[in-house]
Amino acid sequence: MNEQRFVVTDRLWARLEPHLPGKVSDSGVTAKDNRLFLEAVFWRVRTGSPWRDLPPAFGNWNSQFRRFRRWAENGVFENLFKAMSDDPDLEYALIDGTIVQVHQKATGAKGGLKIRPSGARAAG
Repeated sequence: MNEQRFVVTDRLWARLEPHLPGKVSDSGVTAKDNRLFLEAVFWRVRTGSPWRDLPPAFGNWNSQFRRFRRWAENGVFENLFKAMSDDPDLEYALIDGTIVQVHQKATGAKGGLKIRPSGARAAG
């Protein structure tokens, strides 16, 4: 597996890590592979593939799926989203014609608005 293609950079990981379960300060098992797990989730989201098609380098697909369900049920992803959304980097912000529509009078015609008399007024 090409680790250079991973999404979670060291800088991003430094921001994410404090908000994830499994820290030394948490009770229970310390999660040593949170970063790899997040990469597996991101891989799945990017590819749209089912969990069963998860590459073996990410670990057992069923274990990753069960962990994903636990995190989703416990609100980990929602808390992570709230923590990270206060400082957006806008790296992937896109605006195109499928999102924004131009008003018909703003289509680039020269001269701007001109008031023309209707045919009845012009003849009379």
